[in-house]
Amino acid sequence: MDQLHGAMTQLAHLPDRAVLSVSGADRVGFLNGLVSNDVGQVAPGRAVWAALLTPQGKYLADFFILADAGSLLLDVQAGQRDMLAQKLSRFRLRADVAIARLDLAVHAAWNGPPPQAAFAAPDPRLPEAGWRVLADAPLAATAGQADWDLHRLRLGLPDGTNDLEPDKTVLLEAGFDELGGISWTKGCYMGQELTARTRYRGLLKRRLLPVSGDAPLPPPGTPVLAGDREAGVLRSVIGTDALAVLRLDRLGDTLTAAGVPLTVRIPDWVKLPEPV
Repeated sequence: MDQLHGAMTQLAHLPDRAVLSVSGADRVGFLNGLVSNDVGQVAPGRAVWAALLTPQGKYLADFFILADAGSLLLDVQAGQRDMLAQKLSRFRLRADVAIARLDLAVHAAWNGPPPQAAFAAPDPRLPEAGWRVLADAPLAATAGQADWDLHRLRLGLPDGTNDLEPDKTVLLEAGFDELGGISWTKGCYMGQELTARTRYRGLLKRRLLPVSGDAPLPPPGTPVLAGDREAGVLRSVIGTDALAVLRLDRLGDTLTAAGVPLTVRIPDWVKLPEPV
């Protein structure tokens, strides 16, 4: 596999990510009937971000889908890869599909020109998020995992089960709509009914949003309080920056986590419902 050509401003190897291959003649239609986004949009140099849901419409896993000759490459949280492979295999039935674990290194690149690797595509969520890069082995990095995490936290981008709760999170709580992780036109997929109902009936009560603290923040899982009332919970934390799942009806309150005052930062891409 080719190495990167030219300098990259920031390139981080992400050892907590792994790759799953879905190959076979039916690979696109097979995945399209299961995941939240339109797999038909995947092409060389063009990735799609998608999620696999429970039949009840709750989050199970999310991943980037990149195209290789004859296969789709799923860039997924390493701790979710085996579960995802098992779930997909159960739905294979008579489809001409093969599912395999690949030993590829996953990277994120940002604040720089496009990487010239064999498998690279822009992060489909936001232009500022940069690029997803796959290689046979870790490439020479100019940044670390923590640098990437801080970058994505400040953009408000979730990272698997660090920010999303299996069997609980609804995609619209985590910005999948605004970030292009849902196709509303491609047809049925598992969990579509709840996802559509949440959108059209305005049922959203929580959102995953960036917050910053006046001091280093406590660990993930710490409750966010509005006075003595629970208003949410911290998820990913890096220093004074974090993502938090917050009740929409508490966004105007004074919020704290373990006594640390919090400031909620609403990214430009987030579309909150109009106050009632």
